[in-house]
Amino acid sequence: MVFSSLLFLFFFLPTTLLLYFCGSRKMKNGILLIVSLIFYAWGEPVYIFLMIFSAITDYFHGLFIQKYRLTAPLKAKLGLLSSIVINLSLLSFFKYADFLIENINNLFGMNVNALDLPLPIGLSFYTFQTMSYAIDVYRGRVKAQQNPLTLALYVCLFPQLIAGPIVRYEIIEHELKNRRVTLNQFSEGVKIFLIGLGKKVLLANNIGFLWSEIQQQSPAELSVLSAWMGIAAFGLQLYFDFSGYSDMAIGLGKMFGFNFPQNFNYPFVSRSISDFWRRWHMTLGGWFRDYVYIPLGGSRKGKYRLYLNLFIVWGLTGLWHGAAWNFVAWGLYFGVLIAIEKAGLLVLLEKMHPIFQHIYAFVIIMISWVLFVFEDLSMSFTYLKIMFGFSGQALVNERFMYDAYTNAILFLLAFIGSVPILKTLRNKMTRWHKVIDEILIPVFCLLILVLSTAYLADDSYNPFLYFRF
Repeated sequence: MVFSSLLFLFFFLPTTLLLYFCGSRKMKNGILLIVSLIFYAWGEPVYIFLMIFSAITDYFHGLFIQKYRLTAPLKAKLGLLSSIVINLSLLSFFKYADFLIENINNLFGMNVNALDLPLPIGLSFYTFQTMSYAIDVYRGRVKAQQNPLTLALYVCLFPQLIAGPIVRYEIIEHELKNRRVTLNQFSEGVKIFLIGLGKKVLLANNIGFLWSEIQQQSPAELSVLSAWMGIAAFGLQLYFDFSGYSDMAIGLGKMFGFNFPQNFNYPFVSRSISDFWRRWHMTLGGWFRDYVYIPLGGSRKGKYRLYLNLFIVWGLTGLWHGAAWNFVAWGLYFGVLIAIEKAGLLVLLEKMHPIFQHIYAFVIIMISWVLFVFEDLSMSFTYLKIMFGFSGQALVNERFMYDAYTNAILFLLAFIGSVPILKTLRNKMTRWHKVIDEILIPVFCLLILVLSTAYLADDSYNPFLYFRF
């Protein structure tokens, strides 16, 4: 089940809200846990046991680690190691086993059969959450949760279960035990959810349809500008798809009294790649920073160790996104660029006009999407050659003119939605804040709901990209 479905919007969510707010305070966590398990089982009835096993495993590991953290540090460290090994083993088996088999076959000329296991939905996200919980208990940042149902709710909570944000236990520790939902918080949650729904259904789906049409063209049919328009469409689809889902998750969290962390902060206004990754999938970047990069030494052990740490982190970041070499290349591509920026490019960029900074970031990011979208790296290089005019294609052709004309309004709306224009205008119009907040925004959100419902009722193009991760 996905948030952008009629089943969720008009049956599951209203029913869940009714049960939740009719239940007593003691029942609320139990209600949320049950509906979260139903939500997950709707699409993954078998793998629900894997998620429950993960929650149980880290519940007992957390208690063990806390018991011995001060009195027997070696036992606590072994407990943490056990938790990490179990979590990473589950993730590796389901996500990377076939990738490993394929590469062993290619390297040694073997013919080992692939396991062909479907990837459990949300595995990469909730595994990182459970690992961060065990690590934070070991570090003394949080106390181990004594109630197994409360920890299970943290792991299984349906708003952020499928595709994040990656919520650390310390962020919602208090809210898991004691929370109240005010009318303002609930209405804010509804607003954020509907804006996310609009991003996903009205923008991501429509601009993604353009990318799917361009992708189906043979390289010989593409013009240079068609290639640029196509990969820009994919980047916008990915952004609105994922940030829309994150917004829906954050909005749902607020409806139930939780405050999840922000996951995107207008990444396409970035002036450098370092800036881009401070704005894109912020909870993933923060996770790798705090649990991998800093423990490896960060930037504290000299520049060569810094560069090595960057390559390790970004190689793992790429691998987290998918079991294929293009994702590894995509991650290392960013690692190299961030290393170059830290080596002195950032100083040079800061001396340039902001327009050139934006152009630099735009071109680098567009190249990255080519590596990201094509599993076949040879196809990535073919597409890049077309983009930069090295394949003999025309700059423009009739198909590009048609696509540009028919999608001009869509690109304009996507541009407005991907930069803080409306937010800036609202902040400057101080005299109109009450009208904007109490009339215009509610009407706008209602319009989003109506249009999204009509789109979904038509059974139109409605993929969700981050389910694969």
